[in-house]
Amino acid sequence: MKTVVIVINTAWNIYNFRLNLARTLKKEGYNVVCVAPYDAVYSPKIEQEFSFYPVAFDAKGMNPFKDIVTMVSLWRLYRKIKPDIVLNYTIKPNLYSTYVAKLLGIQSIVNISGLGTLFIKPSVITTVAHVLYKIALCFTCKVFFQNQDDLHLFLEKGLVSQAKCTLIPGSGVDTHSFFPRDGRDDDGTLRFVLVARMLKDKGVVEFVEAFHLLRQKYSYVQAYLLGSIGIENPTAITQEEMDSFMEEKGVVYLGSSDSVADIIATMDCVVLPSYREGIPRSLLEAAAMEKPIITTNVVGCKEVVEDGINGFLCEAKSVDSLHCAMEKMVLLPQIKRVEMGKEGRKKIVQTFDEVFVIDHYRDAIKEALNSF
Repeated sequence: MKTVVIVINTAWNIYNFRLNLARTLKKEGYNVVCVAPYDAVYSPKIEQEFSFYPVAFDAKGMNPFKDIVTMVSLWRLYRKIKPDIVLNYTIKPNLYSTYVAKLLGIQSIVNISGLGTLFIKPSVITTVAHVLYKIALCFTCKVFFQNQDDLHLFLEKGLVSQAKCTLIPGSGVDTHSFFPRDGRDDDGTLRFVLVARMLKDKGVVEFVEAFHLLRQKYSYVQAYLLGSIGIENPTAITQEEMDSFMEEKGVVYLGSSDSVADIIATMDCVVLPSYREGIPRSLLEAAAMEKPIITTNVVGCKEVVEDGINGFLCEAKSVDSLHCAMEKMVLLPQIKRVEMGKEGRKKIVQTFDEVFVIDHYRDAIKEALNSF
């Protein structure tokens, strides 16, 4: 039995985004092992179906000693479980797990799922990341990109060979779990929700400010924030900031939830004014549920929205532009919002179904193992 290891910087990510891939591989006869930092909530859930090994990744830290400890942990683990191929996601697993796999003669596949703050605000660290990526991507047999812009960036900077690259539709979405259902209250309130980790780079501040302007003119609108707070990230929203948003701007913070579909069902529109993404899962899920969406005309987000067809595009980092898009949504007749939602569902089924992503992985794994 061939062993496939899935390595990500959070157990939450494995449970929410990669579980169906793991299940498919298990059904096809692979021994699937999951590796991530231990999480009191999600690690036990993963262990109900798969072997789980905790390895600490200092996701946003710059301490080389911690990274060396991580690489040593991976080295010991891979020597113990002897994987045939490793599937890496997010920056540090993409780098360090790939290095260790190469040293041990193990095949690896990398997924560039979004370049994040490091590439939004270029710095000396960005240059270092380029070098580290260039080395890592020499060692891997396949590199999946989630949008054309990131693929072009890596090719333009000479970080990867084009022969290794494949474009996939983000993480995809399970269209059987995220399907049209109307859970809205018939109380005359028009509800917007932003679903994301609570980071400034996700456009949380712009969303709050745009809603505050909108509420002054349309008293029947309400805005909600759904996602984790206190993330280890330089642009993280603090608890004090969230309290201010609620008290001074009138937004409702829903916390985080494993029942995202149930919450989306109660909303009229899903908003993500992010600065840059891979392909945002929250927009895929919303569109799959026939909700119109508003997002920014930036890498990763613009791929999901056809402006005026299944939602609206706005400019990044612009409260005024976002406010105008949200106002357009408010002024649309309900029947038009329903039509937009149907167009979104059609787009997801045709282009972003999770099945397409899983098929790419199945083919890449077979090719890698057969050629090794």
